[in-house]
Amino acid sequence: MTPILRVEDLHYTYPAGNGEPVQALRGVNLCVEPGEYVAILGHNGSGKSTLAKHLNALLQPSAGNVWVKAWNTRNRAQWREIRATVGMVFQTPDNQIVATIVEEDVAFGPENLGLPRAEMIRRVDWALDQVGMSDYRQRPPHLLSGGQKQRICIAGVLAMHPEVIVLDESTAMLDPLGRQEVLETVRRLNREQGVTVVAITHFMREAVEADRVVVMAEGQIALEGTPRQLFRQADRLRALALDVPPATEIALRLHARYPDFPPDLLTIDEVVDVASRLPHRTVAPAMLAADAAALDPHPPQAPPAAPPLIEVEHLVHDYMRDTPLEVRALHDVSLTLYPGEIAGILGHTGSGKSTAVQHLNGLLRAHGGRVAVLGQDLADPKTDLRAVRRQVGLVFQFPEAQLFERFVGDDVAFGPRNLNLSAEEVRARVRHAMEAVGLGFEAFKDRMTFSLSGGQMRRVALAGVLALEPRVLVLDEPTAGLDPQGRRQLLDHILGLQAEGITLVMISHNMEELAELCDRLYVIAGGKTVLEGTPGQVFAQSETLRGLGLDVPAATLLAERLAQAGVLPPGAFVYTVDQAERLLVEWREGSLV
Repeated sequence: MTPILRVEDLHYTYPAGNGEPVQALRGVNLCVEPGEYVAILGHNGSGKSTLAKHLNALLQPSAGNVWVKAWNTRNRAQWREIRATVGMVFQTPDNQIVATIVEEDVAFGPENLGLPRAEMIRRVDWALDQVGMSDYRQRPPHLLSGGQKQRICIAGVLAMHPEVIVLDESTAMLDPLGRQEVLETVRRLNREQGVTVVAITHFMREAVEADRVVVMAEGQIALEGTPRQLFRQADRLRALALDVPPATEIALRLHARYPDFPPDLLTIDEVVDVASRLPHRTVAPAMLAADAAALDPHPPQAPPAAPPLIEVEHLVHDYMRDTPLEVRALHDVSLTLYPGEIAGILGHTGSGKSTAVQHLNGLLRAHGGRVAVLGQDLADPKTDLRAVRRQVGLVFQFPEAQLFERFVGDDVAFGPRNLNLSAEEVRARVRHAMEAVGLGFEAFKDRMTFSLSGGQMRRVALAGVLALEPRVLVLDEPTAGLDPQGRRQLLDHILGLQAEGITLVMISHNMEELAELCDRLYVIAGGKTVLEGTPGQVFAQSETLRGLGLDVPAATLLAERLAQAGVLPPGAFVYTVDQAERLLVEWREGSLV
C-alpha cells in the first residue's frame, strides 16, 4: 500500500535571535498508511508541531522531502490539493479562527473548496453537531471560552472532509467530556470512513487509542510501536520526559509487588479484568475507608484563623452588556481564598472559570456581587488596581496573549522593569523566574519568542508573572501543552511556591493534578458555584461531576469499576494513585504490608 504521508530525511531550522539557527528537525523519517491512527508524543521542543506543519506544506523542509500522496510539499502548485487533503487543527485556536461568526468560520474551508451552498450548509450543521457547538453557531468567536474555540476549529476541519486530520494538542483545553466526544468523533471517522489521523498529544490516555505511537526527542524519532509496546518501556519513556497512562502506572506498581500482575495494562477496564480473575481476599469496608482516609493528602480541616486574602460573593458578569449580543457569563460565583492554600477551579468548557479568575485582580469588573482582594473592595473607586495587580499575578489560558517582546529575556523582564528596579535586580529576578520554570537563563534569554513551542511559551508567560513576586498567583490551565516531565516540574514548583507562602488559584481539566495539589476545590457550572470542598469531598460526588461534563481521577474510576465488578465492597472510594495502590494491596492480601 502506498503511504498517504511520507517524510524522508526531513530537516528544518528556525532562525534565532542571536544569529545562530535552531535546528528543530534532524533527519525525520516517517510513513503513515491510509486509514492509520498515529499518535505522536515528545517533550516540549522535540519538534512535534514543526513536523505537523510540514504535513500540509505550512512549512517547507530545509532539507529532505515530505510527500502527501504523490505530491511533494515543496511544489507550490500542489499546495491547494495538499491542504484540501490534510486538515490541521492548531495548538492555539485563535491562530485558526478567521470569521466573526461561528458558522461562518466553520464554513470558510468548504466555501474555499467551491462546494454548492446546500452541501456547505449540510457540512457546517454536521460538523457543529459533532463537536457539540450547534447552539453557538451565531455567536462571535471572541466571546467563547478557549475550549469552545478549540471545538470550533475542529469543526472547521471536519467540515472540509479531509482524508487526513492532523491534531496538534487540539484537545488540551477541553473538559473531559468534550475531549472524549471529540476523540470519539475522530476515532469513528477513522474506523468507519478510513480517515487518516495524526494526533500530537501529551495525554497518554489519548495515545492508547492509536494504532501506532511515535516518540520524538531532540528533533528525531526516538521510539515507535504499538501503544502496548511503547508503554511497557516506562523507564525509557520517562528518560524522554514522558510518562505512562494512569492505569499502566497502577499496573506497574502492582507488578513490582506481585509478579503475576501484568505490567503492560493500558486502561482501567484492563486492570479491573485482571483483578477480577486473580486470587484475592475479602476486605472489610471499614478497613478500606480507614486506610483511604489515612492516605488522604488533603483531609478536611477547620477554617484557617487568618482572614481570607480574596473573597468573591455572588459574582455576576455580562459580556457585551446592554447590546443585542449580551451574554451572562457569571450569575452566582462565590469562593474564598485563604493565605498559603492552593485552590482549584474546575468546570466544563464555557462554564465561566476564566471569566471568574479575571475578576481577582480587576481585569474584569463585576456587574453584581462583590470581590474583595487583600481587604479592598475592587468596586471601590479608591482601590488602587495597579497595586492589586502587582500582588495578584495572572497567567492566561493562552500564553501567546501574554508574550509581546521579541526576545524571551526581555519579555520576562518587562514587569520588573516597570517596578523601577535596578538593572541588577531585574536580571536576578529574570534569571530566578526562568530557571524556576525549567528554562535555562543563558540558553533561552536570547531566543525569539516566536521560535518557542507552545509548552515553552507557557513557561515564559509564567516566568514573567513570577518575576513580579506576587502574593497570589492565578494559573489558568497552567500545564496545558506541557510534556509530562515539564508538568511534573511545574507542579513541584507550584508546591514550592506554596511552601514560600504564595497563595495559588489553579484552573485545570486534569483531575489527577487537582487531586494532588489542591487543598480546596470549587466546581463552576453555568456561571455558578455548584460544589466546593476538599478533593476527597468533591470527587466522591462522581455522578454529579459527570453530569456537569467533568470526570474523576483514574484512581476513583478504578475503585468504582472494581466495586461494580464485585471485587471490592460497594462504595469503595479513593482519589490518588497512592490510595489506589494501597487499596489493591489490601484486596490482594487482606491486610497492609
